[in-house]
Amino acid sequence: MPGNSFGQTFRITTAGESHGPANVVIIDGCPAGLALTEDDFLIDMARRRPGQSHIVSQRQEDDRVEVLSGTYQGKTTGTSIALLVRNEDARPKDYAGLQDVYRPGHADATFDAKYRLRDPRGGGRASARETVARVAAGVVAKNMIAHLNHIEIVGCVAQIGNILAALPSPDILRVDDVERLTDGSANIVRCPDHAAAAKMIELIDQVRKDRDSIGGVAHFVARNVPSGLGEPVFDKLKADLAKALFSLPAVMGVEMGSGFASATMRGSEQNDLFVPSASGLHTSTNHHGGTLGGITTGMPLVMRVAVKPTSSIPRVQTTVDSHGDTADLRVTGRHDPCLLPRFVPIGEAMIAIVLADHLLRQRNAKLVDEVR
Repeated sequence: MPGNSFGQTFRITTAGESHGPANVVIIDGCPAGLALTEDDFLIDMARRRPGQSHIVSQRQEDDRVEVLSGTYQGKTTGTSIALLVRNEDARPKDYAGLQDVYRPGHADATFDAKYRLRDPRGGGRASARETVARVAAGVVAKNMIAHLNHIEIVGCVAQIGNILAALPSPDILRVDDVERLTDGSANIVRCPDHAAAAKMIELIDQVRKDRDSIGGVAHFVARNVPSGLGEPVFDKLKADLAKALFSLPAVMGVEMGSGFASATMRGSEQNDLFVPSASGLHTSTNHHGGTLGGITTGMPLVMRVAVKPTSSIPRVQTTVDSHGDTADLRVTGRHDPCLLPRFVPIGEAMIAIVLADHLLRQRNAKLVDEVR
């Protein structure tokens, strides 16, 4: 089956290309009665959209979501929800001449190997433009998990190049710290360490002047996640989260809790000791990142995602074409010198979709007692 759908009980199916007329997502499984209007999408779509600052792609898209079905009088009806986001500033002419040229770092060659036919305009279906549909679906998922269990997901930029941020603990990482600086102005890099944020912006500006790009790391926390979510073997919550995040363009690594640092720890260091708590099961530390046996413990979910530098750079690069001949390539168009600032809401959306799916699946896991 073509891989355009994700989830089981809360399931999304997307369609659309970078320079086609629109991107669309259909959501199945959302219960009836959830408050949802087109205005609910404004904040997260604005956080993801291009052109929001000088350090991101200057493509100008309004990215307003049109709700085509699945709601009535401001509430979901329980039927499939169809959401559409139009492409209003596509410039396919920027990709003229790339039909037979394989861009380094892109999926041109692999799409040709799979289909022998591809849309060369901005990468077509392989473009990060398709994530606009995921963010729209993520808004529905966020609304649902907040309504059911008051779950909050906060993402931020933890690293750009070799600049590392000092992050607050998961329990006190706040959306305001990510989105706003101390003077109230927009935090365009979405790093809660404001001193590090200034250095990150300087680095991104320098990389752009050098006609290059830079990667980094995004950090995500999900709070108020109830214990008991996830399945014991193949559908472990961490496995579904990893698949969700690895399905995003440019993601090169995903870790939970102490992640790769666990390789150097002893069991006495890695083990999180259980402690008494009036509000449910708790551990004194959270090296496990919120799951044990692939099932949530009630502690915050903590994830880090490594994102590679943008593949489209305006430098001359030597490559080959579909005939195997050498070709010089200079990519034109409007591209992010660093993907991280706009990646944050995209990662949040995929985490929300996974949690929405598992919350609904958990309803069928036992005969008595609601999810704690």
